[in-house]
Amino acid sequence: MTAFALVRHGETDWNRARRIQGATDIPLNDTGREQARAAGRLLAGRAWSRIVASPLVRAAETARLIAMEAGLAEPELDEAFVERNYGEAEGLTGAELDERFPEGVDVPGRESRDAVGERVVAALHRLAAAHPGESIIVVAHGGVIRSVLETVAPGRHREPITNGSVHSFQHADGGLELARFDDPLDEQSIFPFAEDFLDQNPLAHREDDARSTS
Repeated sequence: MTAFALVRHGETDWNRARRIQGATDIPLNDTGREQARAAGRLLAGRAWSRIVASPLVRAAETARLIAMEAGLAEPELDEAFVERNYGEAEGLTGAELDERFPEGVDVPGRESRDAVGERVVAALHRLAAAHPGESIIVVAHGGVIRSVLETVAPGRHREPITNGSVHSFQHADGGLELARFDDPLDEQSIFPFAEDFLDQNPLAHREDDARSTS
């Protein structure tokens, strides 16, 4: 079995302003760095073999801060864990999204959640095959983690994905599936007053509302 801790990066100014971030490369703010260090101190209570991260600067810096706290080597950067591309919606607030792309209007260039889930789950399978029996931290993004949850167990997991939060998975024997397990570390990682990914991303929130009523 290979264990994974999927960690969402710390806060950015766009998260705080509730701008759709996606593949746009926005750095951490001071709160985000504090969240990353807090996640690192929490994760330091367990043994980890390596840390892997999205190359976007907010995830890469979060991973470096976690690695420092947890006594790990420099993060390995992997393009497979980059955030979902929201196309022409990136940089928009909820009001700007509604004005430019009203409900039901396609957003040019937007990557589908299913496509994100496929590439990220495939990357986790790849890591599990390359490092059987290890415990690996993967620092990624809200849309990435939500896509994994929806791929593994559609509609069954609605817990918040806040900046700096940890989400625990185990890779089943043979690399056939990813199975989520309840872990107290996940709840402990919620930073005080941190907002859920869906609250920060109006397009993702719109999609989740549509799925829940379909």
